[in-house]
Amino acid sequence: MHRQNGAFQVKIGLISDTHGNWTSIEQAISIAQNMDMWLHMGDCTPDAEYLQSLLDVPVYGVAGNCDWPTPKSCYERIIEAADHRIFITHGHNYGVRYTQEYIMEAAESQNADIAVYGHTHIVEYLTGPPIILNPGSASRPRDDTRGSFMVMELERGIDPRITVVRMKHNR
Repeated sequence: MHRQNGAFQVKIGLISDTHGNWTSIEQAISIAQNMDMWLHMGDCTPDAEYLQSLLDVPVYGVAGNCDWPTPKSCYERIIEAADHRIFITHGHNYGVRYTQEYIMEAAESQNADIAVYGHTHIVEYLTGPPIILNPGSASRPRDDTRGSFMVMELERGIDPRITVVRMKHNR
């Protein structure tokens, strides 16, 4: 966290659907430097562990539909930052390919003002409440030839500032 104009600001990298492509992870962190934390929305959980190994900031991840279930598998979680509650999930259990209604309801039931998911490999930003975000896929995009991730800047009391970042073609 750092101060900007007297307010605490948190910069969070949002990445999903890396599917074992560590080059896409390395590319994202080389572009988005000075993040306060990263959120990885699944597919694949070892990728979140790899991301953590490269950084000195917290990385929070969830499992996706391509992850082998284990007793430690976590499919959703709440992250709190700058007085915002962020619900993260891969999204496959919420029918996100067809509607955002169920993920919206899940976020609301957790009193989250922001929900972030993956699974579709398509960038999405819906103003809320709650705000619904999908950073797309860093390695296998379905909406462009270039992978993507997001940078989310949070400050207390204001809506997040979201930047979609497209990376060079990395297939």
